[in-house]
Amino acid sequence: MLNETDTKFLRIAYEEAKAGYDEGGCPIGSALAEGDRLIAQGRNQRVQQGDPIAHGEMDCLRKAGRQKSYRAMTLYTSLSPCMMCTGTIIQFAIPRVVIGENETFGGNEDFLRSKGVEVIVADDADCKALMTRFIEEQPELWNEDIAEE
Repeated sequence: MLNETDTKFLRIAYEEAKAGYDEGGCPIGSALAEGDRLIAQGRNQRVQQGDPIAHGEMDCLRKAGRQKSYRAMTLYTSLSPCMMCTGTIIQFAIPRVVIGENETFGGNEDFLRSKGVEVIVADDADCKALMTRFIEEQPELWNEDIAEE
C-alpha cells in the first residue's frame, strides 16, 4: 500500500519515464528519496547517450552522486528492475524499492526480498500503459534493452 510520499515520488519516476519516451528512448524512470526529500531522479538513457548501462535506476543513482549511506532511502522505479539494477540496489543496501509495475517486465522482486529489501509493487495504471505502448511501438528497441533476440 502506497502512502502519500510514495505516490508523489512514484509519479516523479513516471514523469521521467514519459520524458524518456518523448525523447525516443525506453520509458523507464526512477527517483531516489530519503523520507520526503528527493535526492535524485533519472531515466533510461541508453538511446539518448548510447550507453548500454544507463538504465533508469542507474541514471538516477549516478545523478545522486556519492552518498555516505543509502540505508534510509527508497528507490522508486516505474518498471521492475533488471538484474543489473537489482544488483546495484543490493550493493548500495537500499532497503526499500517501490515499483510502478511488473506486468510488462517481471524483474527480480523475489531476489530483492531474499536479500532483505522491502519491495512494494504499485500496479500503477499509467506506468503499465506507457510501457505497453512502447513495447507495441518499438519491440526491437525493447528487446535490445532487455537483451533479448
